[in-house]
Amino acid sequence: MPEIDRISPWWTPARHADARPFLMARSAIVRAVRGWFEEQGFAEVETGILQVSPGNETHLHAPRTELTRADGQRASRYLRTSPEFACKKLLAAGEAKIFELARVFRDRERGDLHLPEFTMLEWYRAEAGYDAVMADCIVIIAHAAQATGIGQFSFRGKVADPFAEPELLTVAAAFDNFAGIDLLATVADGRGDRAALAAAANARVRISDDDTWSDIFSKVLVEHVEPRLGQGRLTVLFEYPAPEAALARTKPSDPRVAERFEIYACGVELANGFGELTDAREQRHRFTEAMDEKQRRYGERYPLDEDFLAAVGRMPQASGVALGFDRLVMLASGALRIDQVVWTPPAGEA
Repeated sequence: MPEIDRISPWWTPARHADARPFLMARSAIVRAVRGWFEEQGFAEVETGILQVSPGNETHLHAPRTELTRADGQRASRYLRTSPEFACKKLLAAGEAKIFELARVFRDRERGDLHLPEFTMLEWYRAEAGYDAVMADCIVIIAHAAQATGIGQFSFRGKVADPFAEPELLTVAAAFDNFAGIDLLATVADGRGDRAALAAAANARVRISDDDTWSDIFSKVLVEHVEPRLGQGRLTVLFEYPAPEAALARTKPSDPRVAERFEIYACGVELANGFGELTDAREQRHRFTEAMDEKQRRYGERYPLDEDFLAAVGRMPQASGVALGFDRLVMLASGALRIDQVVWTPPAGEA
């Protein structure tokens, strides 16, 4: 008998009843998060889902569609992978403190921690260092745990206390502690020395001939570092190496690293934040390199959003962060998989 005939649809009362406690936890967390942002004087924004460019990171993939204009001409658009471009345009427009519970989309992603359509909580503070949004993250995660009454997060045999003082760990220290690699010795002038990192990591991960510095970095991070993070308490992993800066500015006192951080609980990445880059020329250079690599690997590239690049040069100094809201709900509700905490599963799934 086909699988679809043996499993009742998600909307049957029995299956929905099983999921409802997690969904009620989600609603409680939404209320708590919105209340906290309101107390802090943030404006809630709603930005467009259809974008000229969905983002310009090498390994992120976005669904594409076409619009038909009134004159019959067709225009390509993408479902956004993040509200980041639109939010930064709002910073350039003069908004100072904004947040969004945004629906975002990723192709090629599905698993216990990944959905092709999910909710990202993203917020920005103008004229604030990235330590400010780091602190915001810790408070919001604790508020989520308070909203559900959970005492500790648990996932795949790992636990973390969301109320404990978080661990602060630089990426360089993590690579040294968990992989025995002097990461910053392989970074100079903002670029990674592929040969040096390959030699240092050769005994730790399998390296292919076409792996770039960033590929090797990611393999070590995923295999040796991330599983050790957020155990017992949250981990703030910060000062990412400059080749992994993405949309973050480099640290003035040490250009080998960027003002970028991620937060982990139970080995699960929850948030990714930046001290935002405001140099439009440098941002264009990074995006172009990333799209060249996407073209080489996947045979596709996304257009640059020229409007966004213009806004980058005009926005104030700011910091921002994207938090995987469904993952936070999963941990704070005690769910085992991310699809247990969304009201409806991805289209086409039971």
